[in-house]
Amino acid sequence: MTFRTRLILPFFSLLSGLNFYSPPTMKAQEGKAGSSYTKVLFLGNSITKHGPKADIDWTGNWGMAATSEANDYVHQVIVGLRQRQGSAPEMLVKNIADFERSHVGYDLDGKLAEAFAFKADLIILAIGENVPALKTDEAKAAFKTETLKLLQKLQGTHKPTILVRSSFWANTVKDQILQECCETVGGIFVNISALGKDESNYGRAERPYKNSGVANHPGDKGMKAIAEALLAALPKS
Repeated sequence: MTFRTRLILPFFSLLSGLNFYSPPTMKAQEGKAGSSYTKVLFLGNSITKHGPKADIDWTGNWGMAATSEANDYVHQVIVGLRQRQGSAPEMLVKNIADFERSHVGYDLDGKLAEAFAFKADLIILAIGENVPALKTDEAKAAFKTETLKLLQKLQGTHKPTILVRSSFWANTVKDQILQECCETVGGIFVNISALGKDESNYGRAERPYKNSGVANHPGDKGMKAIAEALLAALPKS
């Protein structure tokens, strides 16, 4: 089994005043039924991967608030794919919290060259939590434009399966834009908005943390639920 990971940016800030919504059910890509995946690209934030950071009492190098690497959603998805198809795909994991925070004018080619060169046949985009509040039409349009640009460049000409999940800390405006971008490229939008409503899905429900930001991430139960939602969304033969 080959695993390739890369960490780009550190801890993302805690969001407040979140609004929960239930978008339409996921829309699956056509022509992908029964796919077997050899390369999986995960693009996310600290829910996807975060390196050790002593000042917030985080010592892991995986999805924040999971108790081990094996328990974060990334590695549970890989295990699920191995069980489904008989072999584990190669994976590349990148933290793109900097894209979330500063997506306008983001240097896609310079900062994500490895991701584009990886040529994944399954791409999972898990962002939204760090995107600044989209209070104006201009801000909404900019986030949509840049996210769509990212997805289209990832799609390229080899047409991978693309999953885009809604935010764990659900936000109506951001998640609607993510869904629209996903559907534009023929991807599968995975609505996980209900997970953040369940207190038992948070790390703070499983063990005490000195830092409230770490505690606000999905714990083992939440990570498992995210992985299950993503795996369930994949086309089946």
